[in-house]
Amino acid sequence: MKHMLLHNKKIAVIGAGPVGLLMAKLLQQSGADVTVYERDKNDEARIWGGTLDLHKDTGQHAMAKAGLLQSYYAAALPMGINIANQHGEVFFTKNPTPENQHDNPEINRNDLRTLLRDSLNPNTVMWDSKHTVMEVHSGQWLLHFEGKPDATADIVIGANGGMSNAREYVTDARVEDTGTIIIQGDLPQPELNCPEFYALCNGNRLMTAHQGNLLVANPYNNGSLTYGVIFKKPAEWNSLDLKDMDAIRAFLSDRFADWDERYLQLFRTTPFFVALPTKKLPLNSPWKTNRPLPVTLIGDAAHLMPPFAGQGVNTGLVDAMVLADNLTNGKFTTIADAIYDYEQQMFVYASAAQLKSSRNEVEMRHPDFSFRTFIQ
Repeated sequence: MKHMLLHNKKIAVIGAGPVGLLMAKLLQQSGADVTVYERDKNDEARIWGGTLDLHKDTGQHAMAKAGLLQSYYAAALPMGINIANQHGEVFFTKNPTPENQHDNPEINRNDLRTLLRDSLNPNTVMWDSKHTVMEVHSGQWLLHFEGKPDATADIVIGANGGMSNAREYVTDARVEDTGTIIIQGDLPQPELNCPEFYALCNGNRLMTAHQGNLLVANPYNNGSLTYGVIFKKPAEWNSLDLKDMDAIRAFLSDRFADWDERYLQLFRTTPFFVALPTKKLPLNSPWKTNRPLPVTLIGDAAHLMPPFAGQGVNTGLVDAMVLADNLTNGKFTTIADAIYDYEQQMFVYASAAQLKSSRNEVEMRHPDFSFRTFIQ
C-alpha cells in the first residue's frame, strides 16, 4: 500500500544501474509511482566491466528486502581464488564450498540488470534517455533529456554514477583522482585466445601482485575473461593515448616485461582495454539544505569510491534500501525529513566504506603487498 508521503507523487530515478533499479523495485513494492530514466539505448546494451559480488550483510540484505535474493543466487556463480606470483606459480587456492557458496558469488553486470529490470512493472525504465539538466517549473522538477521529450517529477533520485549531473542541487563536492590507475581488459573466448593463462586461472579468479603491480582476473564473465591491472599512476601516464589499443598493449608489455609469458600472452591477445584513473567523491562536507524541491543521490552519484574493498555497489544497494524505507515506513512527516535522515545515515556507513577502500588502495600499491595476507 502506498504511504501518504508518496500519495500522488511522481518519482524520477536517473540511472538504471543496479542501485537505481533496486530503488525503483523497493518503491514499487509500496505502490509508488516511479520512472527510471537511462541513457543506454535499450536493455540489450552491454555494460562494460568485471563481475560484481554482493556481500551478505549489505547488498544481499537489500536484495532480500526486494524479494530477489534467491534470484541473485540462481544467476550468480560462486568462485574460488587462485593466488599466483609473477612467474605464474600458484601458491594459494581457496575453492568454493557448500558452506561459503553464498557468501559473495559473482554476477555479470548485465545479468544483474536483467534480474532487477524484470522485477519491475512494465515500462518502468525509459531507455535512450540521457539526462542533461533539470529545473524547477510550476512546483515540480522539469527534467530535460538529449533529443527526448521533457519529463516532470515531484522527487528526483540521482543514481547515474560518479559523474552525475543531478548532483549540483545536492552538494558542491567534486570528484577527485586517488592516484591509482586501473586498466581493464576484456578477452572473448579465453579458452581459445589465451589458453595458457586461462588454464592458470583453473576456473577461479586469479590474483597476482608484484612490486606494486597487481592483476586480478575472472575467467567467467559471460563468455569473456575480464581482468584489471592496477598500479600507482606513473609520471609518463598523461602522454599515453588511451584510445590506442596497441599503445596500451605496448605499455603493459613493457611494464610487465619480467613477468611470466602467460601474462604477456594475455595482454597481447586482449582486443579491447579501458584505462581509467580511480576516483572518489568526498563526503567530508555537509550537503545542501536549501534544495528547492526533494532531490537526493544514491550509489556512485553520492559516494563514488575506488573498487579496492568491493564496497561500491554494495553501499549503493544499502542506500536504496534505507531511502525507500524512509519514504514508505510512515515514520516521517515530510519527504524532506525522510531524505535528510537517509543522508545522515549514509554519510556514516559510506564514509566508513570509502575509508576502507582508501586504506586498501594504499596497502595494495606498496611493493611488498601480498594478496594472501589481504584475503585471509
